[in-house]
Amino acid sequence: MIELYSWPTPNGHKVHIMLEETGLAYEAHPVDIGQGEQFGEHFLQVSPNNKIPAIVDRDGPDAHPLPLFESGAILFYLAEKSGYFLPADQPGRYRTMQWLMWQMGGLGPMAGQAHHFRQYAPERIQYAYERYTNETARLYGVMDRRLGETPYLAGEHYTVADMAAFPWTRSADKQGVDLDDFPNLRRWFDAISERPAVQRGLQVLADHRKEGFDEKAHEILFGNKPGKGS
Repeated sequence: MIELYSWPTPNGHKVHIMLEETGLAYEAHPVDIGQGEQFGEHFLQVSPNNKIPAIVDRDGPDAHPLPLFESGAILFYLAEKSGYFLPADQPGRYRTMQWLMWQMGGLGPMAGQAHHFRQYAPERIQYAYERYTNETARLYGVMDRRLGETPYLAGEHYTVADMAAFPWTRSADKQGVDLDDFPNLRRWFDAISERPAVQRGLQVLADHRKEGFDEKAHEILFGNKPGKGS
């Protein structure tokens, strides 16, 4: 049994989708990041960086429990555990790895900043607004060009690289991007959206999340206190 500690955000959705796609047995535990539950002592033991998602595989290697944090590492682990969504051949494996790293180091951080400065910043900082919006649009262009060459990011088959990128593209409008400007990406997005396991994954913990942020949540998520953040 895998214990999942998460919240319905793009990074959380990556792992929710993977668990649904693989059929691995899991139990989901909400970590309400708007209420600061990510800073609780129990969660800290699983995720030292106080970020969701994290898992504990009670049936880990050599029959020992294995805690893991960082969504990319979790996706690779679940792929190897299940035998799905990570090519066995070395070229395919490394193509998948490079696109997953591209999402972790580029698309996620830049789209997240664009979303923040466009939607949540207390004042419009024009430099930040344009910087992150433009960089996010550039990254969408990178993805669109790739998806004009192959059906999926890593090649002919759907992999963890697609699961990592897809949740971030669901909020394209809030990042200042119109998916219809990227026809190859739109085709990919629509195809993934139709997968039953993806639809189930997007519903994991969805009933726990409320729209918008109250003052406390805004301070916890976006405040300047040392050690805080989402």
